[in-house]
Amino acid sequence: MVLVNHPDHFQHVLVDAHANYDKDNFLYRAVQTVFRGGLVSNPGGERWRARRRMMQPSFNRGSIVDLSPGMTDLTGRLLDRWAARDDPDAVVDVSADIRDLALKIALRSLFGVEAGADVAAFERNFLELNTIIGNFFRFPFPPLSRRPRLRALIQDMDGFVDRLVTDREADPAERRDLFSALLAMTHHTSGVNLTRQELLGEILSTIVSGYETSSNSMAWVFYRLARHPEIQRRVQEEVDRVLDGRAPTLESLSELTYTRMVIDETLRLHTPAWQTMRRAIADDEIGGYRIPQGSSVYLNFLTYHRHPEFWPDPDRFDPERFAPENAAKRPRNVYQPFGSGPRYCIGKYFALTEMQIVVAMLAQTFTLTVPPGQRPVGFAPLVTLHPKGGIRLRLARR
Repeated sequence: MVLVNHPDHFQHVLVDAHANYDKDNFLYRAVQTVFRGGLVSNPGGERWRARRRMMQPSFNRGSIVDLSPGMTDLTGRLLDRWAARDDPDAVVDVSADIRDLALKIALRSLFGVEAGADVAAFERNFLELNTIIGNFFRFPFPPLSRRPRLRALIQDMDGFVDRLVTDREADPAERRDLFSALLAMTHHTSGVNLTRQELLGEILSTIVSGYETSSNSMAWVFYRLARHPEIQRRVQEEVDRVLDGRAPTLESLSELTYTRMVIDETLRLHTPAWQTMRRAIADDEIGGYRIPQGSSVYLNFLTYHRHPEFWPDPDRFDPERFAPENAAKRPRNVYQPFGSGPRYCIGKYFALTEMQIVVAMLAQTFTLTVPPGQRPVGFAPLVTLHPKGGIRLRLARR
């Protein structure tokens, strides 16, 4: 195992020499148990490239323009529910509620599906599955294939996805969304020709990727705002000035510059996809060190985004790091919450749009505070970076 932790070395592995590094390694073989060739964990090659090409249009700016009203609608429903609480001083488990919101946004935006009663079970199943695989990374025995509980969870989640596919196949209406693009990949003329099991794995991978990482990120943003009242006030002032009580649109988000700085600083300290790994296909050299063929190269964004050479006082929360004049002083690839190179996160702009909309609408409506006596929230380093024990805050109407 080789650990790299410098911008030049990240650039080499993920961008410059990316053709020599695939995902056929321990970390992604474990994830493949669940996603079975899904875009995130697919080792690479022409079949991966064909899938990526067919899915990419659903995440381009033009598609996201059409999706943003749905994001504001579902966010408004959650804020209304919070506002209608019987006890306005009650502590809210915001991490659980935001996870539910992000899953509803992913299902509606990417698959044209309104969440039903079975969504709660899907969330619980994946959280348990995430814990099992996260623990496996630290103690990889017994093999995942010998764990009956894991198989049962995957079967239940496959059943959820299979019902979505069956319902869509029974609906002859023509749509131009990600769901249609994925179903098209089952046709032999697509150049991909997914089997039914591969299709279920790809859809499951997309659903999970579409809500799990962004929900954790938004919960961490809420927590940081509650811990830093002066930063929260600046966000509220900016949102009030730019939006003037209106719902955010894709165009208005570009004016919420300080809000975006807060999100970027949160992603730096709480990068949800906090680790990745590559396998060297052939011998290579990184920074003067020989990398033998077959070596696993480990990239940890949690430590990378705290490199003291590029991030002074790295554990301090400071959105001013992302002011344009400060960002310009750093190497361009020192900040990579969505990865880089050909395998950067396909949902990057979808996630950033969703986060900005949710944070802006929250700032319009509530002021967040940490309940007295609450201890700082730590990390639960599963497959993704979770807040340990969840995030519970007080929400006061503005």
